[in-house]
Amino acid sequence: MVSKIAEELLLKNSPVAMSTSNEIPAGAIQFKQGARGCVISLFTAASHGKTAVVDAETTGCMGGSIGMGFCDQFPKIPGGIEYFLSTGYGEGYPEGEAYKKTPELAKAFVDELPATVNAEKYVIFSPLEAISADNNPSLLVSFIVNVDQLSALIVLANYGRVTNDNAAVQFAAGCHSIFLLPLAESKKPLPKAIIGLTDVTARPFVDADKLSFTVPWSMFQEMENNIEGSFLEKHDWKKVRERIAKG
Repeated sequence: MVSKIAEELLLKNSPVAMSTSNEIPAGAIQFKQGARGCVISLFTAASHGKTAVVDAETTGCMGGSIGMGFCDQFPKIPGGIEYFLSTGYGEGYPEGEAYKKTPELAKAFVDELPATVNAEKYVIFSPLEAISADNNPSLLVSFIVNVDQLSALIVLANYGRVTNDNAAVQFAAGCHSIFLLPLAESKKPLPKAIIGLTDVTARPFVDADKLSFTVPWSMFQEMENNIEGSFLEKHDWKKVRERIAKG
């Protein structure tokens, strides 16, 4: 299907639809079992037109199983994951990532992550153009955007709602921000968009000026249907759109 939002925002990357399935689509790319990698590279490949798939054995890193909904707790490692995320395990071990100041703060972060396990074996990343609007199993849609495009998405997310905090950004791994957190939002009566890919470890797998904006399918439809009559038809946006076109 073609997204009216993607057309209006002049996106260079295809929106990525994410779904779960017990079957691998024909021609889908996937990490080899046991290979190291970041699922954000598969996500990015989908934004460039490829279909990609990941399962519990091919997430590429120990955090990917959590982020992609294949388990609800981190693997047991000496000292706990909180040391890997913060100060490290001490002399003779690899240094910590220093994303949290102390192991205690890191543990609080881990404990607050949504606990979910997919009912189906695979998570599929598809270019939105490759799926049918009439028979669509997608859970989430993610846009890869620059700052001008992000500003429009934030305004559009709030356009038809009485609340004004309908796009959220928080500390999270890349896979948390494109899948785990938006999936948790999809189960709420009034879900929010999640702005993501602020994870420094994941940044090498996306363009330098891009972030993600991920919404549950219902919110995607809401935003698509709200274009007509919105600011996207007004003069101020047209000035910004012209700058995007020149970029």
